[in-house]
Amino acid sequence: MADVARIAGVSHQTVSRVLNHHPNVKATTRDRVLAAIEELGYRRNLSARALVTRRTNTLGVVAFDTTLYGPASTLFGLEQAARDAGYFISIVSLKTINRKTVGEALDYLAAQAVDGLIAIAPQVEAAAAVSALRGTVPVVAVEGGEAGGMPVVAVDQLRGAELATRHLLDLGHRTVWHVAGPVDWLEAEGRRRGWRNTLEAAGVEVPPVVEGDWSPRSGYEAGRRIADDARAGRATAVFVSNDQMALGLLRALHEARIRVPQDVSIAGFDDIPEAEFLTPPLTTVRQDFAEVGRKSIALLLDLIESGPGPEAERIVVPPTLVTRASTAGPATT
Repeated sequence: MADVARIAGVSHQTVSRVLNHHPNVKATTRDRVLAAIEELGYRRNLSARALVTRRTNTLGVVAFDTTLYGPASTLFGLEQAARDAGYFISIVSLKTINRKTVGEALDYLAAQAVDGLIAIAPQVEAAAAVSALRGTVPVVAVEGGEAGGMPVVAVDQLRGAELATRHLLDLGHRTVWHVAGPVDWLEAEGRRRGWRNTLEAAGVEVPPVVEGDWSPRSGYEAGRRIADDARAGRATAVFVSNDQMALGLLRALHEARIRVPQDVSIAGFDDIPEAEFLTPPLTTVRQDFAEVGRKSIALLLDLIESGPGPEAERIVVPPTLVTRASTAGPATT
């Protein structure tokens, strides 16, 4: 920093102000300092800075099953939001989820002197493991249910399911079938509950749940099971808990020569990039992962600066229904 100051003809305090984006620096002075930084190839010593500020400007993230669209998109949204806020993130991705592995991951990140931690906790056991942790580093859970009084940011899964189910009922379908996600996933539980609540509120029959595991293969198998009910006119509308399973369902119904949406209407959840290019384009519920990232980072930075409030904050991000050609009114006979 002293070398930069000497070449730019300023004090080292001015160099520090430029590096910290202080507004009270003349544009010409800033340009000279930046030119000197470029000439010398100067890079901040983050370790030395951390000793002075007691901040590393690094946030730790524990993620689970980032091969799936939802967790991967959530992680990307967090990374973008952290960068916009001037932070880096350090990621630990886990395959096995229990209190031991989650605790070890968070302990590892805390040992890296991260300023705060975010746990993407979409599964029941993950949320329980995160809520059991008590440490000196602020923690925010993403998609973590109630998370035992811990600050949480989550998409309103129940509301998203209500939107999709209500849309199908409003089109005139007598009831709506459901292909559910895994029972140990909080998102799947919220979507299942929203679907059931909507049917019960409408006073219509609640069909048996068809279980899936998020994969297109499980959606395909679900479609093969639903096909007979579709041919008999008992299943004219299906709400699928994610778009990947809806993709498999579409394939199974196509093979069974059941038309979508003429014979069966299909609605998914997530709005994956491929959804609008399926045949037919898929009606689905869109989650705003970028907003989840922004809200999570903002909440964590507020906890870092101000500490926790009297009650743990829970921020809910609303979903939106995107209607496309895979849904229509039931066929008339």
